[in-house]
Amino acid sequence: MSFCLWLTGLPGSGKSTILNELSQMLLESGIETVRLSLDHIRKVLTPQPKYTDEERALVYRSLVLMAQLLVEQGEKNVIIDATGNRREFRDLARRLIREFAEVYVKCPLRTCQVRETLRRDQLVQKDLYKRASEGKLKGELPGISAPYEEPENPEVLVASDLLSPHESANRIMAYVKSRWT
Repeated sequence: MSFCLWLTGLPGSGKSTILNELSQMLLESGIETVRLSLDHIRKVLTPQPKYTDEERALVYRSLVLMAQLLVEQGEKNVIIDATGNRREFRDLARRLIREFAEVYVKCPLRTCQVRETLRRDQLVQKDLYKRASEGKLKGELPGISAPYEEPENPEVLVASDLLSPHESANRIMAYVKSRWT
């Protein structure tokens, strides 16, 4: 049975770092996954992003559709790596994908802001929070100028300011094993 996990949380909360650990654990357990990273997909769908609500809705609906199609093919486990700042985006995935789980990577905004200044990934712009607070960021940033609606009932919650990426991935892995293996 194929499944979809959505790792959601503020920018800088540690989603991608945790997912790197989790992907390795899944692979070592013989569970193959397809990773859908919004940062990759956005580069194709919106090469000149404006980060508006309308653009986010288009990008997130496209992301959910891709995940749904992959899961429905069978034997394709999908992990979405995306902020998904509005519940409606994640709820759409929950409605369309039968075997779906939301993983909330919870982290205080201040910790996310500090982590974000240390980014080395080329896909995501550096200093997003600083530029957003100075009004120099094109579009809106979840947690600052756009809302981030926390999950109400995530299947898994990891406090990434209290747990290491490895501990967080272990917690998610335990959930995957208990539900889908």
